[in-house]
Amino acid sequence: MGKTLGEVAQQLKDANKKVQLIYAFNGTGKTRLSREFKQLISPKANGEEGDDEANLSALPRNKILYYNAFTEDLFYWDNDLTGDAEPKLKIQPNTYTSWLLALLKELGQDGNIVHYFQRYANDKLTPHFSTDFTEVTFSLERGNNERSGHIKLSKGEESNFIWSVFYILLDQVVTILNVAEPSERESRDFDQLEYVFIDDPVSSLDENHLIELAVNLAGLIKSSQSDLKFIVTTHSPLFYNVLFNELNGKDCYMLELFFEDGTFFLTEKLGDSNKSFSYHLHLKQTIEQAIAENKVERFHFTLLRNLYEKTASFLGYPKWSELLPDDKQLYLSRMVNFTSHSTLSNEAFAEPTQAEKATIKFLLDHLKGNYGYWQQEGS
Repeated sequence: MGKTLGEVAQQLKDANKKVQLIYAFNGTGKTRLSREFKQLISPKANGEEGDDEANLSALPRNKILYYNAFTEDLFYWDNDLTGDAEPKLKIQPNTYTSWLLALLKELGQDGNIVHYFQRYANDKLTPHFSTDFTEVTFSLERGNNERSGHIKLSKGEESNFIWSVFYILLDQVVTILNVAEPSERESRDFDQLEYVFIDDPVSSLDENHLIELAVNLAGLIKSSQSDLKFIVTTHSPLFYNVLFNELNGKDCYMLELFFEDGTFFLTEKLGDSNKSFSYHLHLKQTIEQAIAENKVERFHFTLLRNLYEKTASFLGYPKWSELLPDDKQLYLSRMVNFTSHSTLSNEAFAEPTQAEKATIKFLLDHLKGNYGYWQQEGS
């Protein structure tokens, strides 16, 4: 039986692990899970409504630092529609952003934000913070003490900048909390902090930069010597793989949505994502097309076995045959093995029987119907 997202959040909290890495397809509920977890760690006071963190009995930032789609929503553009000359990225004031920016200003981190952002964008693209850290303008440096006028970032560049702000704050958090004696810390603002929840900081990055970001994040997490705990969710197989390997593959999960009743499963994963889901999808679509056009041939057994092998690798099963129906596991595994590996000339060119064609469809439907990420893809 599945769980609500609130119950999944409780499961993560009860696990009491240093790092928990979660893979889920887009639309599964990663961002909603981050909100549920924040509410669990720092609940709203009874009878209070709305999302104004000033109304919280205990401010979430005291116990949990989070990055998700709502974090990005706190940054918005003033496009100077009248003059069309001074676009600014403004920061919605609330207790979270005001505290965050005041800290970054106090700790003198604007230069580090610029440097980190430029690693993932054009190294000439330079942010300029206002003196009160409430808005940012951007220009292209010419290299001769000249710069362009203010420019507006693309959506991808904007996301990377917001992540850069968060990452530099997180770097400060880890560094400061690594000082064991609170009285000797540069700031006492993080003394009550228990969790960092990061949801998908990978939008619009190419593979090289995505890998670099994952390695940097994993290195920062591994450098944490305090009791701070980390939860990271992602829809990117590559980002997941890098973190999985950098963090030694411990405490990794897949979040799945069960469509029939809207509940969720958080299942432990023992292997990485096998590099890419694109080939899984290609295999699946090839077999589906052959079934739909009644053009199933013997080589489709090879493709089907390949699909089962890759699914088993992703989900952490030692043998692909463990994904087969329990009551027919031995029979079907032998049938697929024989048909996909046959080298006899009269077998290699013979059209499959109707029973064999039916088996192809049955096994594909079984895989799609019983293993969550195929259900996600088909929705």
